[in-house]
Amino acid sequence: MAVCARLCGVGQSRRCRRRQRQNQQDQGSDSDMDEEEEEQIVGQRQGDDVVAGGGGGGPDSGGATAGPSVACEHGSCHVNRGSLDRTSTGPPHPQSLAELPPELLVEIFSFLPGTALPNVALVGKKFRQILNTETIWRRRCMKEFGTKEDLRKMEVGGVSSRDLYVKLLHPYRHILGLWQPDIGPYGGLLNVVVDGLFIIGWMYLPPHDPRVEDPMRRRPLFRIHMLESQKATVECMYGHKGPHKGDIQTGKKDEFSTKCNQTDHHRMPGGRQEEFRTWLEEEWGRTLEEIFHEHMQELILMKFIYTSQYDNCLTYRRIYLPPVMPSDLLHPGLFKGTYGSHGLEIVVLSFHGTSARATKLTGDPNVPAGQLTLDVDLSRPVVLPDLEHQRNIEELSRLVLGVHAEVQREEQQQAKDTPATVRGAAEGACGDAGAAEEVEEEEEEDEEEERVTCSNSCQSGRSSSSSTGPPDAQPFVLPLGVMARNEVYPRTCRKCFYGTGLIAGHGFTSPERTPGLFVLFDEDRFGFIWLELKSFSLYSRLTDHLAHAHAPNMERFEAMLCNMQSWTS
Repeated sequence: MAVCARLCGVGQSRRCRRRQRQNQQDQGSDSDMDEEEEEQIVGQRQGDDVVAGGGGGGPDSGGATAGPSVACEHGSCHVNRGSLDRTSTGPPHPQSLAELPPELLVEIFSFLPGTALPNVALVGKKFRQILNTETIWRRRCMKEFGTKEDLRKMEVGGVSSRDLYVKLLHPYRHILGLWQPDIGPYGGLLNVVVDGLFIIGWMYLPPHDPRVEDPMRRRPLFRIHMLESQKATVECMYGHKGPHKGDIQTGKKDEFSTKCNQTDHHRMPGGRQEEFRTWLEEEWGRTLEEIFHEHMQELILMKFIYTSQYDNCLTYRRIYLPPVMPSDLLHPGLFKGTYGSHGLEIVVLSFHGTSARATKLTGDPNVPAGQLTLDVDLSRPVVLPDLEHQRNIEELSRLVLGVHAEVQREEQQQAKDTPATVRGAAEGACGDAGAAEEVEEEEEEDEEEERVTCSNSCQSGRSSSSSTGPPDAQPFVLPLGVMARNEVYPRTCRKCFYGTGLIAGHGFTSPERTPGLFVLFDEDRFGFIWLELKSFSLYSRLTDHLAHAHAPNMERFEAMLCNMQSWTS
């Protein structure tokens, strides 16, 4: 076995080991195995070889003179195979995995997922001892959870990589990713990530209104670590007095809850007035005196009263980013958008056949989170007139309302032609996805063909556009009388489509879909003109990297959208 180990380059030969370390240095690699740890493993293997050799001290036990001749010079190993065949009493090659050298088993076990290692330990004492090697767990922490901190420093502090994996990263792996808090109509966006030696839940907040193209703001709500004990510690980060005791409960699948055990840390010396002023500065970047609109003041005060009552004791439900399809009009994902007096809100843009849909992740008392705020028909492009006519709201309304009337006629005709039973199954897609799939299965191929046709034929509405090159830009200006939170907006666009936007009264009363114009500016920005409200919403992409966020397939993402609507309906 020692000969096989030397041939593999991991044996006891000092020259082979020296050559191996030199090759690693030449390639710029840094071995994860400590020198002391390597010597312990080699010493353990040498002890096993002595025991296997019978421990005899007589002439018959002198394996050094009877073994094969091996010489390693200048990177080459020469073995006298004839001598090997005559003197070797054991098999020339290992007959099982257990017969491999311990240092080679460390390399093999390091590539196994952490969930498989407990089963490996059940094989026998040797495997169980090898699994105590820190190198294995250090690599699993880096491969599976992306830990970038120097774990050796943590190990010196008394916390092993194995404890980090077994007691922190693995038990809480199910809460990594994107989540939506249950805060009534307001919703939210929480991203749970491994950050160094911590698991941190970051609440993502839109930039201050109306700076929609500014980066997102982040606020830590909780963290989990092992810095002060040999078990995972959960701390609440809400408030202004630093970390304090908290708790996390994981019951149902794709759902977990947080609880603060010291809510007095959330209180401020000046009482509710000081808390409100501090919250207003963080949420809106201004004081109440700087907000002159009375209705807007009421909305802000209402949100503070509603959200502060939870004291960071919240339930979160998992959400996904939509999968990317080659035929998508633009890359789907998260966008920030302007919503008048409600400020900036977060939506997720996704594509479904010939439709583009924007669903709210954060909402307001009129249209809550989880609702479909925009529904765009990509099979109905709108060709804009020249700039002079674009400034006329009547001209734009004539174009969009003409398409809207055509859509209504087609829906009425389809309602007459479609049997009531089939129509009922299609409308109940969220409640019975299986029935909806049977109804729509025959239409998927036609929808996909229409989508590809639309993508090829509607390149900014010009015949000179190339399918391989970037689409031609056309001038764009908002009609006079249309209100916009952003005075600065793109003055060129790629394409425009007919769509509808969801509006409702306070408390989500009397919801209805109103026609409007979807304007695609570029890969990271789009807008929507609400004709009935005579207002314009500008949307800008979130550029933050979000790990563990994409849905495994489109079916899972669509099921999530249906669940989101039921949470807030």
